[in-house]
Amino acid sequence: MAVTSYPVTPTALQEALQAGQSRLRELLTQLTDDAARAPSALPGWTRGHVLTHIEGVSLALARQARYAPRGKLIEVYDGGRPARDAAIEAGHGRSAAQLRTALGDALDEAEASWSAVGTGDWQRPVRFRDGVLLDAGLAWWRELEIHTADALLGPGIADWSRPFCAHAVEYLASRAPVGVRLSLIATDDSWTRTFGTGRPVAVSGALPDLAAWLAGRHPTGPLTGDLPPLGPWP
Repeated sequence: MAVTSYPVTPTALQEALQAGQSRLRELLTQLTDDAARAPSALPGWTRGHVLTHIEGVSLALARQARYAPRGKLIEVYDGGRPARDAAIEAGHGRSAAQLRTALGDALDEAEASWSAVGTGDWQRPVRFRDGVLLDAGLAWWRELEIHTADALLGPGIADWSRPFCAHAVEYLASRAPVGVRLSLIATDDSWTRTFGTGRPVAVSGALPDLAAWLAGRHPTGPLTGDLPPLGPWP
């Protein structure tokens, strides 16, 4: 049986970003003050924390898309990680209406910025990890999909698309522990992925659950196999 692959082209990425941004915008319409204060899927973070983080990272990565086509480099966050963390702490306690407005404005900027990227712009250099614009676009996709699920507002891990799951696993492959040859085997697809060297370990489950586990989230369905401890995010 042929192994399924899910390549992501720049055009497909733009379409996925548009869909994810629109989905999050729709979910925000049901946000109440009580819901904003409720816990998210991330320990120690409320939904307000998660939504404030999405707001900040959407603007940070959108400006990579704004400046790169002009041949200009700009830092991801003014003030770096400390400023990012301070903004989350300052903004998570806002009312539901304030969160909806602020995140809605950020999504407006993200939509305008990423939809305007031309076919010849994706390999332009950016400050984000000293990579290219495609790297920043993929990072926004990961942030958007994973943290939308973290917010527990509706669609979750089980709703992640197969192209996204395959991309997330590819990106997170370096989390395989040293000395382990880790094989991930989808039980709902012909998709498999093996990485690392050493003692063979196989983990099986639905593709979204495999991606969730590798991303440090709780799968919604069972995984079988000897799950090894994972390394840090790349």
